[in-house]
Amino acid sequence: MAAITAATAPDRVAQSWAYTLVLAATGVALGVSGVPAPLYGLYEQEWHLSPLTTTIVFAVYAVAALVAVLVSGRISDVVGRKPVLLGAFATMIAGLVVFVLADTVAMLVLARALHGLAVGATVVAGAAALLDLRPHRGARSGQLSGVAFNAGMAVAIMGSALLAQYAPNPLRTPYVVITVICLVVAAGVLALREPHAARVAGRIRIARPAVPQEIRGDFWFSALGVMAAWSVLGVLLSLYPSLAAEQTGIHNLVFGGVVVASTALAAAVVQLFATRIPARRAAVFGDIGMAVTLLLTIPALGTHHWAVVVGIGLVLGATFGLGFGGSLRHLSNVVPHHKRGETMSAYYLLAYTAMALPTVLAGWAATAWGLENVFPWFIGAVALACLVAAGLGMRRGRIEVAA
Repeated sequence: MAAITAATAPDRVAQSWAYTLVLAATGVALGVSGVPAPLYGLYEQEWHLSPLTTTIVFAVYAVAALVAVLVSGRISDVVGRKPVLLGAFATMIAGLVVFVLADTVAMLVLARALHGLAVGATVVAGAAALLDLRPHRGARSGQLSGVAFNAGMAVAIMGSALLAQYAPNPLRTPYVVITVICLVVAAGVLALREPHAARVAGRIRIARPAVPQEIRGDFWFSALGVMAAWSVLGVLLSLYPSLAAEQTGIHNLVFGGVVVASTALAAAVVQLFATRIPARRAAVFGDIGMAVTLLLTIPALGTHHWAVVVGIGLVLGATFGLGFGGSLRHLSNVVPHHKRGETMSAYYLLAYTAMALPTVLAGWAATAWGLENVFPWFIGAVALACLVAAGLGMRRGRIEVAA
């Protein structure tokens, strides 16, 4: 017995990094999804792409992520989180290799599809693994997941912009650098002990977009919040940098990177320090704040001043952090432990749908009528969605108080 204890104790100590590793893996995955954002302008210039083509390339990622979130939750419940994370990182690296070799739009589409599959699987399996590792700290895990998402995206976008602007081979070097980082994280996942000890028996199947009856109201409040937030994220990553460059006259890639990265970084900082605000309240405040700030982006762009454009992006990021972070914390705190994988699949299914469809519609409309003319209408529609999510949250809060 003593020998067994001696053998297992170091293993437990060595696995104390597991929670941090899973958070890092989700951050890196979201970083990979953001690496092409500063490069879309280059692709448009060198390959003569229309805004519609750019948004289709972007949306392919979201559609592939939809497929991943439909199956990866159930797969991770059955076979474990570790195999899903390893497969996701292998797919992620394959997509980066395709990006490095890409010389046609078809290859860009393939690379983005691979990344959608990989990131969707990582997000769902990673969220479930965090709850496995610290089952009694669901809200905290939800908060840190949101921080990791936005911090990973901010660092990757800024790094991609700097490398594309100042390093040789701007359409290849950023992908090479992030590939090395992915290999390091994948090595850590390989050493990870499976966190999901109570795996369930059953067939691996496509998860239905359904949630437990007892948390349905809470789920829809959280889901509407994330749908509104990720609609903003889709256009922010695919079209907004080009619009900001046009309105300010600054076409340096680093400026486009700063616009998006500062927004993501502000979201990460707010999520990190918003722990004292109850999750529902944070989500409602964030949804209302996003609606107001989105409307203010229109006059901000109209000033044609870079500081104003970056400043409104910071405010938008802060409100996005409250809305997305509060929604994710709220859901993580109420989801039943035996339904974690499938519930998170349903949540991210709606999130990626909200990212893909409005982005493609905005790209199509921008190709037909110009991005500057379409942007205010898109902003108005998303602001309305944010207000609907906030209204549902306030209604649920009143119901609970009355009960």
